[in-house]
Amino acid sequence: MRVAIAGAGAVGRSIAGELLENGHEVLLIDKAPTAISVERVPQAEWLLADACEITSLDEAALQRCNVVIAATGDDKVNLVVSLLAKTEYGVPRVVARVNNPKNEWLFNESWGVDVAVSTPRLMSALVEEAVSVGDLVRLLRFSHGDANLVELTLPPESALAGTQVGDVAWPEDTSLVTIIRGPRVLTPHNEETLEPGDELLFVAAQAREEQLEDLLSVRREGPAATG
Repeated sequence: MRVAIAGAGAVGRSIAGELLENGHEVLLIDKAPTAISVERVPQAEWLLADACEITSLDEAALQRCNVVIAATGDDKVNLVVSLLAKTEYGVPRVVARVNNPKNEWLFNESWGVDVAVSTPRLMSALVEEAVSVGDLVRLLRFSHGDANLVELTLPPESALAGTQVGDVAWPEDTSLVTIIRGPRVLTPHNEETLEPGDELLFVAAQAREEQLEDLLSVRREGPAATG
């Protein structure tokens, strides 16, 4: 997979390093000569250019990229890069960094953003996740389709504790993607039994979040819901 990253600061370089370790091709783009530190990520391609300029993106051959990541420290730049990547080059996946939470509402499909990552929101979500059991925590917002990555730690009093995944009538527009149980990361097969303390990660439509939280947190009379 070929990935272009606009912004070669600490965030961009860190992302590049992770992607390279996983075997992907990475191009780092930055207009500041001081940011071009080839020795820090020598396996990456580097381009000294303004990612907001069409001529620069032509030089970067953005149409060959599977993913573009707008990772600069300027929200305006990240929005422009996202819009150009999606509308001018048809990049399938655009991920954008949100620096100021007040601007988060702008980072949506209208600006070409598929996934918006707000560091302050993510940090606060991780704090909530660490102290909350039975409360749904939103970790990441997917702009396209109005879906979110959410987490809930299954409380001991949940009606679904001891229930197999395949026997749960999950809300529509909701998908259980991972179960984290202690040090283990489990694929949620239908035969997998939910246990108290499981961290459950879902991709869910925002309109279904309250329904999902009620399903997992509240103990009901009688057996758990079955599908």
